[in-house]
Amino acid sequence: MKEKAVALAYDQIGATKIVVSGQGEVARNLIEAAQELGIPIQTDTQLVEALIKIDIGQEIPPELYKAVAEILEFIYRLDSEWSVYYDSTEPLFR
Repeated sequence: MKEKAVALAYDQIGATKIVVSGQGEVARNLIEAAQELGIPIQTDTQLVEALIKIDIGQEIPPELYKAVAEILEFIYRLDSEWSVYYDSTEPLFR
């Protein structure tokens, strides 16, 4: 099974959006870049399977709000500095 990764952003105006996603080498590069930047990473295989189907730049669908909110809450509690990135509308990876 290929490794998969998704990066999310929230600007407090709409729903959380997909900013980057990928499989295989792209996923490994995304995870490595997040680790180098000190961005918290949460593993949830079922959620990433659902999120990876969403186009980059699109908002997550309402049926995923609760699952994503739980992860974002976990990240906020894990690293208070994360909010600097989370509140940004700029993608973390280009």
